[in-house]
Amino acid sequence: MFKVLERIFKDKLATEQISLAGSDRFRGPVEGSASGEVLKACAAACPVQAFSVQGEEYRVDYKKCLFCGRCVEACAKAAVDEAAEAGLKHKHEDALPVLVEAGQEVLQEVLKVKLGRSLHVRHLDAGSCNACDFEMGAMSNPIYDLHRYGVHFVASPRHADMLMVTGVVTRNLEQALKMSYEALPEPKLVMACGACAAGGETYGDTYAVVGAADKVVPVDLYVPGCPPRPSAMIMALLAAADMLKEKMK
Repeated sequence: MFKVLERIFKDKLATEQISLAGSDRFRGPVEGSASGEVLKACAAACPVQAFSVQGEEYRVDYKKCLFCGRCVEACAKAAVDEAAEAGLKHKHEDALPVLVEAGQEVLQEVLKVKLGRSLHVRHLDAGSCNACDFEMGAMSNPIYDLHRYGVHFVASPRHADMLMVTGVVTRNLEQALKMSYEALPEPKLVMACGACAAGGETYGDTYAVVGAADKVVPVDLYVPGCPPRPSAMIMALLAAADMLKEKMK
């Protein structure tokens, strides 16, 4: 027991300060330019059709994007073949995963000022591989310590402010998603967390899959990534506090 206490006092706090600074280890949005033929090679390499080309312009649908890097790799190979100087690259930016404009205030202060209380979230796995769920679990560990912000996961949608959906919506869970949404008290929000729930293209088009969460219920926030990082999820929760306050007016 004394050794445990000694270790705690020695190591102090391991909790991470949530930052949008990003890291070279993480892939961010795609940037750069290339010829139309090179861009076609990039689009052909995308496994979820997130990369589209029109003439000399390209667009990346980040709701679908897995951040696998195949488009950038294909572009580099094609550019070498054409001896072209231009090419695409990943910009290292941690802010990308939240597709809703959000400030960088401390979430706990935002919740207290904007809502006057804590934020309650009901998680619904609509058919995931559990990668997003594992990252959600990491939010409660000592590194991220989600509860310090006043965010709590609850067992029933009737007690929640927001529904957090992970996984591509399967036909077996389509009704469960609809019922959970209907059980949420007003005002309510829905967050599609991960490429499956946000984009719905990860598993393709099959008889067992409905697709993205917004095909079944209205979605307010999208957090792409395969899976999204815990810090991205926390920033999305901050954005949710802003949106919930607007709905409460």
